[in-house]
Order: sequence, then C-alpha cells, then structure tokens
Amino acid sequence: MSVPYDKTVLTANVPGTTPGRPVARAALGAACISSSAILVTLAGVGPATTAFYRCLLALPVLVPLAVFEQRKNGQRPARRRAAAWAAGLLLAVDLILWNHSIADVGAGVATVLGNLQVLFVGILAWLLFRERPGRRYLVMLPVVLLGVVLVSGIVGGRAAGLDPLAGIGYGVGTSAAYAGFLLILRQTAGPARHIAGQLADATAAAAIGSLLLGLAFGGLELHIPWRSFGWLLMLALMSQTVGWLLITSSLPRLPAAVSSLLLLLQPAAALVLADVVLNERPTPIQVLGAALVCAGVLAVTWTKSPRQRAGDRLPIDQPRAVAAKST
Repeated sequence: MSVPYDKTVLTANVPGTTPGRPVARAALGAACISSSAILVTLAGVGPATTAFYRCLLALPVLVPLAVFEQRKNGQRPARRRAAAWAAGLLLAVDLILWNHSIADVGAGVATVLGNLQVLFVGILAWLLFRERPGRRYLVMLPVVLLGVVLVSGIVGGRAAGLDPLAGIGYGVGTSAAYAGFLLILRQTAGPARHIAGQLADATAAAAIGSLLLGLAFGGLELHIPWRSFGWLLMLALMSQTVGWLLITSSLPRLPAAVSSLLLLLQPAAALVLADVVLNERPTPIQVLGAALVCAGVLAVTWTKSPRQRAGDRLPIDQPRAVAAKST
C-alpha cells in the first residue's frame, strides 16, 4: 500500500501555519510508507493475499482509534461513511495492482510509479468536475511519462522485476485506481476531523474488496507461513496504520509545496531501501527516470487553480494508503 499503497498528498496552503512539528510527522510518515514495497517483497505471498492481510491486520488498531475519535468529535454522517467504503473498494484494486507491479518491475521502481496518481487526479477532475488543469500540469505530463519509461528498466536492458512492461501497466493502473479513491474522498470530505474513522472505514472496505477479488480471480491464500505473517503485520502497522495516520494528521497544517516536497521522500527512499535490502541496484538511466518522475510530480503539485488559491480543500492522500499501494 501503500497506504499504503502507500503515495503524494495534496494539501491546502493554510494561512498562518508554520512548519514545526507537522514537518517532522510528515517526514516520518513518508519514511514509514517508503518501506511498503520492501515489506511486500519480503512477505513473499500473492498480491490479493498481501492486500487482504495488510488491511485486515490494521483494523484492530484503527477501529479503537476511530471509536475514540467519534466519541470526541461526534458521529460522521452516513453518506460520508458510505463514501469512505466506496473509496476503500477502489483502494483494494489499487493495492492488488500495486503488488503485481512490485513483482514485475521491482519494489523501488513500483513505488516511483505509484506516485503518478497526482497526474490521474488532474485528468479525472478535468473530465468529471470540469476542473481544468494548469499549464504546468500539461507541460510536465510528457516529462513524467518519459521518466516512467526510463525508470522501468526497458531502456538500458536491465530491470529488477520479472516483466518491466507488465509492471508499467500495473503501476499505471494502480495510480488510476488510487486517483479515483482520492477524488471520492475529496468530494465527500466534511469539515469535521475524523482521520482515524475515515481510514478505518476505507481499510475495512479494502480488506473485503481484496478478499472478494482474490476469491473471484484466484491467488488468495488464507493460510500463510508465520514468517510471511510477520512481514505483513509489520506492513499493516508501519504503513497502513502509523504512516497514514502521521501523514493525514500533519499535512493539512502545511503549505502545499512543503507537503509535496516532503512526500517525494517516499519514492527516493524506496529506491535506496530496495538497493540496500533487496539488492535492486538501479542503473543510472533508472535514477534519471526516477528524478524526472519526482520532478514532474513536484511541479504538478505546485500548480494551483483559482479555486485552490481561494483556499478550497484539496485531496488528502492517505497512504498506500492511507491510505498506504501505501498499497
């Protein structure tokens, strides 16, 4: 996930706020999410199994937090809860596709590809809500796509995964599903702060969705080795729970440029971790591609429409999910 997926967060530029502790929390959350693809690889089970256990094992922590939050802030409207569940079903698709991408293109590169959801959010918002993207978005789109091709390993004849071309397809599908997840949350988000409740509902729906997809298309394993269970438990706690909660609680208090820059630590850290832990050493061409993707995503997040400049809320990424592929 990865929160997962785990992925870039867009936040409003909140007047009168200063970077202080929220910066440290956001950076720590991005660091937690950056390990998601590594833990998925170490678990060594199928995509549907990974997505299911990642979400299921996070619920014993998220549900009590949501109950406490509800007692403190009041109950959320049923419409918003239903929207969170609908978003969670898209998150299930996101996590499963992202897990496929990790196997086919490598943990580090899959995390870079997962940050393309910013571009899909802009496209879908344009098509569905008539929110025309800025000129910088249109200029940077081909730059990011070039970076995707370079980072995949197709150019240069070396890639860490099993099938780089399929990995790109899964990675792009991951970002598209995650963009839909973000847009649903954006259109139904309310003024009240129910971070844990929203995350718990989406995670529960993602667990059910992963279970159903695994049963329908095969590959779901309910009995897994204890070693795999341990890695998945770490994934659920570090990325799906701690990472997402840290990010969603801190980034709304930061300017958009600062928050986007902090979260771009995720793909960079994932490439470093994949090299150190999994010996997935990127080529210079892949490093260049990752730099192009990160630069393009950062440029897109700096683009502000008139509505955004007026202070309208922006989609809050919950890491891979949340909502850490987190995935």
